[in-house]
Amino acid sequence: MNILLIEDEPGVAGFLKKGLEEQQFEVSVAYDGHLGMEMALGGQWDVIILDVLLPKINGWDLCRKLRREHGLATPVLILSALGETSHVIKGLNEGADDYLAKPFKLDELIARLMALHRRSNGILAERNRLSYESLEIDLDSLEAFRDGEKIKLTVREFRLLEYFMRNPGRVLSRMKIMQAVWEVDFDLGTNVVDVYINYLRKKIDRNYNPKLLHTVIGMGYVLKKDDAEE
Repeated sequence: MNILLIEDEPGVAGFLKKGLEEQQFEVSVAYDGHLGMEMALGGQWDVIILDVLLPKINGWDLCRKLRREHGLATPVLILSALGETSHVIKGLNEGADDYLAKPFKLDELIARLMALHRRSNGILAERNRLSYESLEIDLDSLEAFRDGEKIKLTVREFRLLEYFMRNPGRVLSRMKIMQAVWEVDFDLGTNVVDVYINYLRKKIDRNYNPKLLHTVIGMGYVLKKDDAEE
């Protein structure tokens, strides 16, 4: 396995590099977020190990940029001293595939890396397609299907559906949707998200069962299998 380690503490980076290389991993190290971004986009990696408290670009922002702005599919494991549940949730919401708090045992890290690698290899052939239940989207042709039937979506509707399908089962707030789909980080003061959710729901849910796109009152929206009516 070819590992990119993005870690600014030389002692931690040295320990990890030595321990992983003894297990026949190949490890390259970036000591700040800016270099980590360049190396992540410029190389072929099996897994990226990412610290959070990095200089230049922190781990949260780096993970989000790699996923949402550059569409990087490489598995990301966040390795951080920030071990509260809220930190784990934030890391996963920003696009990480796994989260391990410091201090940790090297054996556990290796086991998690292997699991991520196996999972990644399993979906490699489907990298340009996302599916959830009977929904499927093709990221190359920008086409959407439900129960095998093609659904005509606008570009914005497609991006909205793609965001939900990359985060199934997660409640997404209007602000998070605005940031990901409209690429603005402030409240526009309009109901544009609700309007587009309604457009999308009519196309992917109206004539199909079970319903997949649901409102969580006061919190946002979620893509999940649920037979309950809104």
